[in-house]
Amino acid sequence: MSIRPRPLSAALRQLLGGTALLLCAQIVHADDQNAAPAAQDQADPNKAKLLDNITVTAQSRSQEMQSVPIPLQIVTAKQVDTLAATDLSKMDMFVPGLVVSADQPTQPRYQLRGIATSDFGVGTEPAVGVYINGVYAARSGGALLAFNDLARIEVLKGPQGTLFGRNAAAGAISIVTNEPTDRFEGKARLRVGNYGKVYGDALLNLPINKDMALRVSAYDNQSDGWVKDAASGKRYGEDNDWGTRAVFRWNLTPDTRMLLSWDHEKLNQPPHPAFGLVPLSNDTNQRPPFPADPATYLNPLHAPLYNDSVGGRESRTFDGVTLSFDHSFSWGSLVSTTAWRGFDTFNRGDYDGTNHIVSYLDTTNIEHNNSWYQEFKLSGTTGIADWVGGVSYYQEQARQTSQTNIFTDSLDTLANNIMGVGTPLTDISNALAGFGLPYTLLGDPWHEAISNVGKFKAYAAFGDVIWHVSDRFNITTGIRYTRDQKTFSWYNMPRSAPQFDGTVQALDQAGVLAMLPPEAQMALAAFGNNVIFTDAVGVPVRFHNTWNNVSPRLVLDYKFAPDVMGYASVTKGYKAGGYNSVQVGSRFAPEKVINYEAGLKTTFPEHNLMLNGSVYYYRYDNKQSLSLDPNSAGSGVPRYLVNSTDQEAKGLELEALWQPVRDLRLNFTGAYIDATYRKAVADSGAVLTGQPTGEPRFSYTAGLAYTWHNVASGQLEFNLNYAYRGKSRCNDDSRLQGECIISPNFKVGEAQKRTDARLDWHAPGDRWGVALYASNLFNDRYVTGVDNITATVFGTPYANITPPRMWGVEFRAKF
Repeated sequence: MSIRPRPLSAALRQLLGGTALLLCAQIVHADDQNAAPAAQDQADPNKAKLLDNITVTAQSRSQEMQSVPIPLQIVTAKQVDTLAATDLSKMDMFVPGLVVSADQPTQPRYQLRGIATSDFGVGTEPAVGVYINGVYAARSGGALLAFNDLARIEVLKGPQGTLFGRNAAAGAISIVTNEPTDRFEGKARLRVGNYGKVYGDALLNLPINKDMALRVSAYDNQSDGWVKDAASGKRYGEDNDWGTRAVFRWNLTPDTRMLLSWDHEKLNQPPHPAFGLVPLSNDTNQRPPFPADPATYLNPLHAPLYNDSVGGRESRTFDGVTLSFDHSFSWGSLVSTTAWRGFDTFNRGDYDGTNHIVSYLDTTNIEHNNSWYQEFKLSGTTGIADWVGGVSYYQEQARQTSQTNIFTDSLDTLANNIMGVGTPLTDISNALAGFGLPYTLLGDPWHEAISNVGKFKAYAAFGDVIWHVSDRFNITTGIRYTRDQKTFSWYNMPRSAPQFDGTVQALDQAGVLAMLPPEAQMALAAFGNNVIFTDAVGVPVRFHNTWNNVSPRLVLDYKFAPDVMGYASVTKGYKAGGYNSVQVGSRFAPEKVINYEAGLKTTFPEHNLMLNGSVYYYRYDNKQSLSLDPNSAGSGVPRYLVNSTDQEAKGLELEALWQPVRDLRLNFTGAYIDATYRKAVADSGAVLTGQPTGEPRFSYTAGLAYTWHNVASGQLEFNLNYAYRGKSRCNDDSRLQGECIISPNFKVGEAQKRTDARLDWHAPGDRWGVALYASNLFNDRYVTGVDNITATVFGTPYANITPPRMWGVEFRAKF
């Protein structure tokens, strides 16, 4: 039996029903019936006609999307399937304003409306909150998981501090999965494509009795990789991950429901490929020219790959358990959500883009994280208001080790390029060999690392009320109080080089050390200390901070006509303060943003047309970003530091959906933004005030879908989707950060285009199906950025590039 509808949801549907021409029709189909049952019984066929409906929970309530006075874009399971996307990073270009950088899936970066947090360290919070079934996804290591039995994704743009809490200053991404239903269901899918792609998923929904149901799903994603190392033959760009999800539903009483879910994921694949830009010979002892000359850089889109990280890999093991109780009263409902999340990640990759030992550098990030979340949410409705309020508690413990690994050969290169003392280790080793002594100071591994432990707690109380001033006019008031308590520690370990130290000791015992020239002895003495992480070596440092915040929002919405709603809002967002994991003793204050927005949501039922638009302006204070610091006043070894700036932006967003006839659907979504620094000085010393932050002005996506009926006793559907993201806007620090204007031989930050196509045949009821699909149909390739950290040490910058075209065949069965 199904639990009866909540009184609040039913009342809201009565109040807000009839405005539901929703979402891009090319992506909303019957798949959403399981995801959003509340929308089914109130869809108005006279208004919806050929367009579809969906219910969202963007305001912690069940509402039809066109009635929500928030700019949001919905990604449904149908759109995910159409694009053959396995996670959000594979389709972010089709959500204008959203960027998900996932060259390294255990360290993704989310950006929304030009706001992002680039530091993946455990001391830093993200500015874009990711929530899975209402539970905050802590840290970057667990923020990008593969899709598994997805219902929809709600991308909420602008500060969501009142409704979603801290760390949603730029917006929130709410991922909603399917719940068990009362009908038996089973389906399976297999995709086979180029580069050895083999992807499969399966689902079983099993009603146990009239009050219980179990839903189990699993996926496995494999590929051989899209690029091969020119020297070793090792493949990069592989997929190797699998996961499972199980959800148990128990209707304890007609008014009480329990949901218990478990998620598990395992990822283990090669690290990201780093394409070196400096032409070198096959002699791995050849030192690159220093400083590097951009005029000689290779085009990374056509350059061979040479990566040699020892033990390089990227892996993650993730587990999550969520227990939810939902009880309906005559006046509303109470929901209790208890969740635990835990993951371990390991990421070691090449950071010099060569296979030369004299410039070898790899970095390793190791994380262990577990978190608890508890929320009680009470909601109800009266004659004049719909309200929701609650309290929450969040606790997290995070451990991170940031390693840098080189060899003494590359240490000698550093000594020559940065310290200006020549190549002492090479000179000493050559002299020892000349005297026939069996010693060498080359070829020895050198390891430096900083260990961090973070213990975080967050308490919150929130309330949000929709006041129905009249049948047409609503005022929404909301407020959230948050208290963050953080304890964070650093331990910068003394460098580890046991083989090197053993050789130096042997030379000392043999009396050879005393025979060396004074400058050689001084160099060896200097190498007895850290050369990369030089702050507070061997001294534990610990901070404790508490931050309090109040985030309000005010929204006015008015229905000018049954199908025309306008709104205006003022919202504040908050991101907790934090610490730079690799800068001992660093800490920074919370980020705050205030956003002013006005929008219009309209539908024209007689024309099957939907048009939405919004304009906004925000001011962002104390925004933190990770940037390359040349460290010219320190050791000379460059490093990445968290830099604080004030920013502002004004923008415009449009969405259009048109279904002129039953079988043809067209859509367009576009965004314009002008994001600039209000006050900023880069670590390089460049004054950026008044300059662009780098965010492109324009991005948009357009698509069409057409269906032919009675083709081989089924339906044949063609989908074509196009996305465009404008070129990066350069500033005086862009070149150092590797974002644009790097070399005359290739472009960085140029405008990007992507076209995806799909031809899908399915039997009635989708019991059988087969499809041909292509991602990046025209094989458009781009250089997404250049990492200059090794350029300023070894003369070996490297680049990241986008993958090539992917295509495949999909087979489906449903029973």
